[in-house]
Amino acid sequence: MAAPAPGLISVFSSPQELGASLAQLVVQRAACCLAGARARFALGLSGGSLVSMLARELPAAAAPAGSASLARWTLGFCDERLVPFEHAESTYGLYRTHLLSRLPIPDSQVITINPELPVEEAAEDYAKKLRQAFQGDSIPVFDLLILGVGPDGHTCSLFPDHPLLQEQEKIVAPISDSPKPPPQRVTLTLPVLNAARTVIFVATGEGKAAILKRILEDKEKNPLPAALVQPSTGKLCWFLDEAAARLLTVPFEKHSTL
Repeated sequence: MAAPAPGLISVFSSPQELGASLAQLVVQRAACCLAGARARFALGLSGGSLVSMLARELPAAAAPAGSASLARWTLGFCDERLVPFEHAESTYGLYRTHLLSRLPIPDSQVITINPELPVEEAAEDYAKKLRQAFQGDSIPVFDLLILGVGPDGHTCSLFPDHPLLQEQEKIVAPISDSPKPPPQRVTLTLPVLNAARTVIFVATGEGKAAILKRILEDKEKNPLPAALVQPSTGKLCWFLDEAAARLLTVPFEKHSTL
């Protein structure tokens, strides 16, 4: 099996420089979309270290556009843990505390799970909310998805060798046996990830170097979940710091904001 096209790889000297450039890219993408025929911007966020990175950089980057522009943002989450929003593992809860308190996107434009439902019903409910928000799309088409990648190659809550990697019908799937706690989660599926107009993977730290080399360079018969994200008509980008990129031999662009 041929290695997938790795997309555009950008390497930054530090996570701080990466975060600043990521925030600028989000704001630029939003401006482009708001000026287009749809006049809205649909953004999908992942959790983990991205929460603090975006909380640190995005409010100031988005401020010049004003609240009228932010009112036309639609915000969803690429996966979510089935825990109360007040729980330390809740992706939405963390964004609500650290980012949305300083980024005035209307609550009605933020699409969340209902954590009080059983996991199967929570997935169906989230899928219904997405379909309502993306009326006219046969499958939700996000303007920008920001994804992370785990040291095992997972992205969203799509884990190596898991049956959900074969899911082609559902846009949102429940998972009750996540190898990473908490076990019950709700995740976007590969068809939604690959329908996006732009996908950006963000990875920092030396602990990601070996798995990134496998994802971006190796020809594996059984590709890792992150390697299966190949937007059908959209753009794929990788934002890495030097530590995460240290084993790569494929071409990449070196960036510095200093």
